Amino acid sequence: MMNEKTINEQYAYIRTLLEEKRLKEALMQLESLLWQCPDWDLRTRLEQLQTSYKYMLEYMKQGANDPDRWNLYQKMVADTWGIADQSRLLMLDNASSRYYHEVRRTPRPESLSAYTLKKLLHMLESFNDDLAVSGLLSDEKMDEVLKRHEETLKYMFLQTWTNSAWTPEEEEDAQSMLTSELLPVNDLCLFISAVTLSLMECFDLRKIMWLLDAYRHPDVNAGQRALVGVIFIFHIYKNRLSLYNDLVKRVDLMDEISPFKEDVARIYHQMLLCQETEKIDKKMREEIIPEMLKNVSSMRNMRFGFEENEDENDDKNPDWADAFEQSGLGDKIREMNDLQLEGADVYMSTFAQLKGYPFFREPHNWFYPFDRMHSSIIHQVGLNQSGESSVLSIILQSGFFCNSDKYSFCFTIAQLPQGQRDMMLSQMTPQDQSDFMEEKNSASLKQFAERPDVISNQYIHDLYRFFKLSQRRFEFHNIFQEEIALHRNPVLKELLSAPELLVAVADFHFSKEHPAEALELYRILIDRKQANADIFQKTGFCLQKEKRYQEAVDAYQKADMLKPDHLWTLRHLATCYRQMKNFDAALEYYHRVETIQPENRNVLFYTGSCLAEQKRYDDALQYFFKLDFLENDCMKAWRGI
Repeated sequence: MMNEKTINEQYAYIRTLLEEKRLKEALMQLESLLWQCPDWDLRTRLEQLQTSYKYMLEYMKQGANDPDRWNLYQKMVADTWGIADQSRLLMLDNASSRYYHEVRRTPRPESLSAYTLKKLLHMLESFNDDLAVSGLLSDEKMDEVLKRHEETLKYMFLQTWTNSAWTPEEEEDAQSMLTSELLPVNDLCLFISAVTLSLMECFDLRKIMWLLDAYRHPDVNAGQRALVGVIFIFHIYKNRLSLYNDLVKRVDLMDEISPFKEDVARIYHQMLLCQETEKIDKKMREEIIPEMLKNVSSMRNMRFGFEENEDENDDKNPDWADAFEQSGLGDKIREMNDLQLEGADVYMSTFAQLKGYPFFREPHNWFYPFDRMHSSIIHQVGLNQSGESSVLSIILQSGFFCNSDKYSFCFTIAQLPQGQRDMMLSQMTPQDQSDFMEEKNSASLKQFAERPDVISNQYIHDLYRFFKLSQRRFEFHNIFQEEIALHRNPVLKELLSAPELLVAVADFHFSKEHPAEALELYRILIDRKQANADIFQKTGFCLQKEKRYQEAVDAYQKADMLKPDHLWTLRHLATCYRQMKNFDAALEYYHRVETIQPENRNVLFYTGSCLAEQKRYDDALQYFFKLDFLENDCMKAWRGI
């Protein structure tokens, strides 16, 4: 018996051979892997492949001209890969303790084994009617219906997730999930997540095609969730996608659906932004929250103008506002607001502590859209919609928190004694209740929550939390820890090749201080003759950050040609030459800056330094004395002198 590590190592070796198109060796390796695996069906498939491969080589030897040979070869590589996938899973079913394999090897109870996807669909379709009837009867009855529905969902999720390859019949049943008029959208969303997770375990062309169909679903929640899934899968299987002609053609055709390109570009940006979460988290923990706590005492006396009457209103001490600004807290809060407007995940640090509830022990619960009618919510928060719950329901309908955070929020509120609960909710509501509760306000919040960009972003935050915080996180492939470069992806490359999309991704990396990633994209734009002065400036800056000064100089000089005498460019050229110890060239640029800004203190200091390096001490002294004259107590000038 091989253990999990050996199986995965052998599989990884076969995968590498296939990526390098070394089919013959891959077939030999696969044959030895299959000796350990008792599945006759897979062995037969492998034998047929080996025979076809032998014939293909024979024909080549004879010099037969076969125009279809390349396609046939691609198909053989794809088939070999498919057999390798299946044999890996079958062997791991006996060797791995991961939950995925545990579910796969546990025999299904008799009562459930007849549940095909078609049967499950009918059960889920009847849910809304059952619920309506039970609501008339009694709370117990209703609880029973909800529990049954949730059990069915769990079963559907596990069955879909652990099914590594759909048959044509299963694919058809999945299609009827998309066309059903009665299936609750939340249930469809969970199914879409199950299909995505299933693909993350094992490649299956039918499922990918289905997700592309699901993107066209009339409900925006389902559509955006499916597209996020597609992009995750395209990232994971980037080295494999071009083997499937049908898939490549299909994605090319998607280009004709108007928002597709923009949607893909937006989700790419949101995924990159999600990778910044740890930095934001750290900033919250180390800078913003301590800063707020430190300032709480000095802010005690500040009133925010909700409760005084008019004559007292003008009575605020103007120093308070200054205290707020000087503390630096104003800047920090503005920075957080900007991040939030950009779509960054600013709540991760708040909610990371709140994922220990029993609800989150089940993987599928991380993916179920937030639902007030979930039995665990009804048990905790109750059904009443008066008073407190109207505030609560506005918070829960808004698009500010992702689904799993809304569940956490409810469970946490439920733990609080009534008094604290009321206080917390009242603090989250503006004092002028009537205005907040107005129809139009909650309507616009609802509209915001239904925007495609908000939905995809919240779902990505849900996924991020699952891969980062769930109990079984180590059993899943967390793509947020990898470089995500969709502009290089063979299937998405064309789609994302528009200069404005590449500039947006490059500028994102530039602004987040990832010089190497930004540089790669600016280079693509320069090669395609799509660059302007700004792009050459930023290219130079990235190269300078990477200490590649000569290349930086080349880029800056191009920027200088396109946008002459730009102070920023001249200063950076001078710096690069100074770093390269080419003091003549550095001085030439410092003098150019000096003619535009005769009193720039940095420039005076560096000009003096360059002159001193050239042993032109008299000239250097003039610059240092000038600097000393302009700036009182200037240590730098004294040191120079």
